[in-house]
Order: sequence, then C-alpha cells, then structure tokens
Amino acid sequence: MQQARPAPAAQVSVSNGNTLTGIVRAQAESRGLKLSGTDEHRLAQQLASANKISNADLIHVGQVIDLTPINQELEALKSNTARAPVPATTAKTLADTSAAAALNSRKITAAPLAAVTPKTSTPVSHPVLEKTLDRAVAKGFIPASDKVPVYEKILQMAQEHRFAPDDFARMTLMESDGMNPRASNQRCHGIIQFCDGPARGAASAGYADNPKAILDLSVHKQLSLVDKYFGDVGLKNQGPAGLEDLYLSVLNPASRSERQVTAALDIGGKQARMLYTGSDTDASITRQSIRQGLLQNAAARLGQFLPTAMRAPAPRTNQVAANEQH
Repeated sequence: MQQARPAPAAQVSVSNGNTLTGIVRAQAESRGLKLSGTDEHRLAQQLASANKISNADLIHVGQVIDLTPINQELEALKSNTARAPVPATTAKTLADTSAAAALNSRKITAAPLAAVTPKTSTPVSHPVLEKTLDRAVAKGFIPASDKVPVYEKILQMAQEHRFAPDDFARMTLMESDGMNPRASNQRCHGIIQFCDGPARGAASAGYADNPKAILDLSVHKQLSLVDKYFGDVGLKNQGPAGLEDLYLSVLNPASRSERQVTAALDIGGKQARMLYTGSDTDASITRQSIRQGLLQNAAARLGQFLPTAMRAPAPRTNQVAANEQH
C-alpha cells in the first residue's frame, strides 16, 4: 500500500539557505509535482506579495511564510495531473464531431488559452495575464482573433527574458490600461509607452523618426517591438526578473542597479500617483512603492476578475485609478 503524503503545511519557518523559489519547489515536490522554472518564479512572487515581502529575493531565518496563497493552486495542479487521460477512440470521436460542427457552422473558434500553454510537466495558469487579455478584448484593444497569438507571444517573451507573464500584464495595466495599443501621453506611445528621444524606447524599437507611428500597430505587432527593446536593455540579465526589475526596464533601466527596496530612485518626470511612496507625488519612488503601486493598480482595474489570494489592497477606487494618466 502506498504511504499517504502528509497534509499540506499552512506555513513554514525560513531556515538557513531557504529561498522563496526553493520553498515553492519543496511544496510542489511534497505533492509529487515538478514545476517549470517560470511557474516556480511566479508562485514565489505570489508568496512575496501575499506575505508583504517587498523583495522576493530577500527573506530571513525564522521568518514565517504563509503558504495559503499557493496551496490551493498546487492542489489544483495535483488534481489535474491525476486525471485519467481520455481514451484515444473517445478523443478521436470528440475531435471528429467538433471538426464537423465547426465546418457546418462555418465558424472558426479560438482555442482556449490553456490549450496554447507551452508543454510542461504540469498545467500552467497565468490568471492576471488571462484576465487582462479578457478585459483588453472587451475594451476593443485586441480583436478576439488575436487573443491567442498575443498570449503565445507574451509566454515566449517571458521565457526568453525571464520574467513572470502575470507581471507583464500588471505592467501594461499601469502603462496602457492593459494593452491599449493607442495609449499615448504625446511623448510616449503604445502598450509599454515607447518614449521619443535618443536612446529611448521608440528609438530602440526603430521608430526614432516617427514615434507616433507605433500607435498604428496592433498589440501583437507592438509585442515584437517590446521583445527587441527587452533585448536591448538586457532584461534577461536581471533574471529571473521580479516585478520591479521588469517595470524599471521600461521606466528607467539605469535604476535597476539600486537594490535597496526603500531607497529613492532617480526617476524624473511626472509618474502615476500610485508609484510614489504612500501615493504621495511629493514623496520618492522606490522599488517597494513600485511593487505596491503595480499590485494595487492591477487589483483596481481587474477588480473581481482575480482570485482572492491574488488581490492586493487598493485604497483608491477603481474609477480614480482608471482616470490616472501615466
């Protein structure tokens, strides 16, 4: 008889040599799961956020980590892997029936996002990205037919440049209200706000002479420019890049060298209020305030789309957050 595994722990005390990624990996392995590096990083960031850890790479011996935010997802992954496969004959019958129905109705239905997730040992879920894309389609930012290609492109970039797909969604929710290709403040344009001027985003993307032409590109085409820009600023060399490093790569790459989470960053110009410490534009912008601002903004814009464990407290109303201009 196979020995039953112990019930999942509700919390863990940090020991010497522990990291959040290692804790996630141990919790997965205790359930017989092997996660991809991207999933380990994503869940580690989720643990950091839920436990109010401003720097996911810095935890201390004796610190108690609440595992509740990841236990439910790990249990769901365990359940999915335990499901018996559909017999081949049944699968073929279902496929033939679906194909016939599609031909008869003359409709082409986009595949669900889960179907295009890269193959790993366990199913992968990116709830913030998925809900951001749902919202972008509803707002008309992305045609429904582009939703899957956009999702695939973001996953490809996340693997190449070593960031969490959900963090990319959070960044675009701040920069362009969630992948609005026509977002502009006159000097910066598109889904990550490619700015004009020498050695800035538009120049890196090949639009130094006419930055506003970026606004005529679809989200999918703009993602190719984002891919090139991330390569130019060496994002993957930060990796795995946390939420702050991903956002600073867009806002001010030079500030990534400051690792203290509460140190004032040398970022000029007027930024969104949520990015400042205490949402006070007379205060400084820090790594900690960037993380808190991005999480709060995503929670405000996505609202009830997100699971409870992934919502950050947002002191401002959805309408106020939506009206802020970056």
